Amino acid sequence: QVQLVESGGGLVQAGGSLRLSCAASGRIFSGSRMGWFRQAPGKEREFVATTVWSGASVYYAEYADSVKGRFTISRDNAKNTVYLQMKALKPDDTAVYYCAATSQGSREYDIWGQGTQVTVSS
Repeated sequence: QVQLVESGGGLVQAGGSLRLSCAASGRIFSGSRMGWFRQAPGKEREFVATTVWSGASVYYAEYADSVKGRFTISRDNAKNTVYLQMKALKPDDTAVYYCAATSQGSREYDIWGQGTQVTVSS
């Protein structure tokens, strides 16, 4: 069973940058989706970005409209890690950020990390 551990959250001023990491233990199958979600206080969890785990050097990525052009999802196959580079952060980006993955054969994200807090001050 794959386990996901996020890191890299913290407190940053508006306009600043952070890079979140999601380290996976266990085998991630080619074709599995790896994604980032976030949940702000009092709000529902929302999609941020996703990619597909594969050996290809050029890979698929999809972003929520609210983060397009500011956030970049990437992966390091050798380290079994997915990253979320966040730039031009806004107070509205404040949330707990979760890494998620689809297990083999699953169409839904069914593996979740514990989350990491990102706080953007104005």
